[in-house]
Amino acid sequence: MKILDYIKDNILYLDGGMGTLLQKEGLKPGELPERWNITHPDVIKKIHKDYFEAGSNVVNTNTFGANSLKFSDCELEEIVSAAIKIAKEASFEVKGDHEKYVALDIGPLGKLLKPYGDLEFSEAVSIFSKTVALGEKYGADLIMIETMNDSYETKAAVLAAKENSTLPVFCSNAYGEDGLLMTGASPEAMSAMLEGMRVSAFGMNCSLGPEALKPVYEKMLEVSSTPLILKPNAGLPKSVDGKTCYDVTPAEFAEEMKKAVKKGVRIIGGCCGTTPEYIRALKEATKDILPKPIEDKNLTVVSSYTHAVYFGNEPVLIGERINPTGKKRLKQALCENDMDYILKEALSQAEAGAKILDVNTGLPEIDEEAMLTSAVCAIQAVTNLPLQIDTSDAAAMEKALRLYNGKAMINSVNGKEECMEKIFPLAKKYGGLLVALTLDETGIPETAEGRVAIAEKIIKRAKEYGIDKKDIVFDTLAMTVSADSSAAKETLKALNIIREKLGCHTSLGVSNVSFGLPERDGINATFFAMALSKGLSAAIMNPFSIPMMRTYRAYMALSDMDENCTEYISFAESHKMEETAGKTDKEKLSGASALSDAIIKGLTESATSLTEELLKTEAPLSVVEKEIIPALDIVGKGFEEKKVYLPGLLMSAEAAKCAFAKVKEAMESQKSDMNKKCPVIIATVKGDIHDIGKNIVKLLLENYGFDVTDLGKDVDPFLIVRAAKEKNAPLVGLSALMTTTVPYMEETIKLIRKEIPSCKVMVGGAVLTEDYAKAIGADKYAKDAMEAVRYAEEIYK
Repeated sequence: MKILDYIKDNILYLDGGMGTLLQKEGLKPGELPERWNITHPDVIKKIHKDYFEAGSNVVNTNTFGANSLKFSDCELEEIVSAAIKIAKEASFEVKGDHEKYVALDIGPLGKLLKPYGDLEFSEAVSIFSKTVALGEKYGADLIMIETMNDSYETKAAVLAAKENSTLPVFCSNAYGEDGLLMTGASPEAMSAMLEGMRVSAFGMNCSLGPEALKPVYEKMLEVSSTPLILKPNAGLPKSVDGKTCYDVTPAEFAEEMKKAVKKGVRIIGGCCGTTPEYIRALKEATKDILPKPIEDKNLTVVSSYTHAVYFGNEPVLIGERINPTGKKRLKQALCENDMDYILKEALSQAEAGAKILDVNTGLPEIDEEAMLTSAVCAIQAVTNLPLQIDTSDAAAMEKALRLYNGKAMINSVNGKEECMEKIFPLAKKYGGLLVALTLDETGIPETAEGRVAIAEKIIKRAKEYGIDKKDIVFDTLAMTVSADSSAAKETLKALNIIREKLGCHTSLGVSNVSFGLPERDGINATFFAMALSKGLSAAIMNPFSIPMMRTYRAYMALSDMDENCTEYISFAESHKMEETAGKTDKEKLSGASALSDAIIKGLTESATSLTEELLKTEAPLSVVEKEIIPALDIVGKGFEEKKVYLPGLLMSAEAAKCAFAKVKEAMESQKSDMNKKCPVIIATVKGDIHDIGKNIVKLLLENYGFDVTDLGKDVDPFLIVRAAKEKNAPLVGLSALMTTTVPYMEETIKLIRKEIPSCKVMVGGAVLTEDYAKAIGADKYAKDAMEAVRYAEEIYK
């Protein structure tokens, strides 16, 4: 039976940890486990057989880290082909009539993608594609993408899987204690993106035990219409007699997983620390539970790299300002490639209350495809609002959708056959919420009934592409009342019919209604109120328009969507402040200088130019002490309070880095020097090639003035100690991502204690906990980069 047919009516049992068992079999710290497919095939086969015999329906091939960053093309093919062959043989040799499948296992690359790291999105797709193609070639039954902690890398892997195979794609992410991915994605955001990309199943694995992951899978069950995966660790790791152990027993693990299955989780297994014993207990505990039916939640949703925005709960405001139509200054910015101006427009609209940003760069005198993709990537680097990609150029739309991090709005499709044939395949491939204009080859119908008929045609054609009406928002086209007095009435009538009878959400470009009339804000605001009363789901509007925002806030208060009228009161009071202080005096209102504000918002170009200007009147050290460091502290505090996500922290750090570069130039020209804080040595331990966390710590430590020596990854303990001695460093920072390399971390700490007793050691990495860090002799466990900075500040004092 094919696996997708099997999971329709059955619980699907996955396997457990591979690395845990390989360590018991003698895998050395730092040794690449994928090579054991060649050197120790019998060991790998026995592990697979043990899982099948314990009740697993699916075993993952020993290819978690099999990619072209680690292996040559020739060795990669040898490893993947051997891994699949071994797993297939194991499935044939195990007796029993339960269904058995082999999954090509794909793990993260260990690098952050741009703009936060140095790996291009297209390069990540290419790397994953090589492994995927080999999985298809050598007979895997499905692709299992797992332990991804970044939504963008997840998208790259899923695209590679979809473009290079016909196999079902399962995808599992690693959520932290805060219920988010490392780069900030919520379960709802990942659900929106992965369902949009039509993966066969998705969920979570690693990081935590089953009880700790309960809030994550419960949120996913609320919004997901796809089979859900749960593959937790056997609790938290700890070091006992130099060996890594976990604190949840097989029986306890099975009991918690039983609760998850009863709630609706369909695909279950284990990750780090789990063994065939855990899977056997899991199978026994859940064998009599009938799988809960998977229901279509019928949600209309878009997402960014951090969160989802749902239509229907309350009206959604879509900022219209990044569109050159009628905007002379934006046209100039697009022609001059003035991205800083565009980013400021994005940020200011977000501050004004927009929940989604429309991005349109269509000018005949520029390369729209290049500008649109640049704008989408740059805007996503400084704001976490979802975007509406707005273009009539299908090629530009595809490129922007490919690079977009999340599930975007697609503006637009219409009832013209040629348009539907171009846009529907893009929505199906990349995921997206379609804005459908109610026009076709005959133009825009004058009557509401004519526009509804086009909407019905679009729904029918979309279904042929596998696109449900929940992924379509209809724009019934606001026409100017100065040309046709009945235009507004027909638009609203069509809107109401589509909302009530067709059950679809709606959107309008509100300001079109007043074209050619004086005092346009008054017409727009009144029309907006009328549309809201007819069930308008979203409005493309100017969030800086006081009448429009007053109407929106009043509607929310009157519709019981603003508890205690809090937002309305806040809006009214802030508007009074602006009138009193003057609209151009926003910096004084916010309490932040222009440079600090640019750093906080991650505006690198502004930070550079503002620093240059400030250095004409201020001493370099004064700029650092009064502007740069306070801005970093604000962002750092926001990160610690979970108000700022990792991408925002990194972009602010990059802006500060640009400002520091200008300060350094000024000091060199004045033949003065900036006093650096104490030396700090950082390294990823021997055998571990993952350096995302280390690189983030380096960037922040340098911004706070520490003299950082980065030894890179896969660093021998002796080299770390030698560097610490040479630099007379009072602090060493060590990173490890894999359980198989933690022994080298412990070995390094022991050598530091022996050779440099006064040197402090802080450690970090996904496999560590505070107790685990203490057990291997570390002085400090830093759960994130800002905690590492705070500890370094303590040592420096």
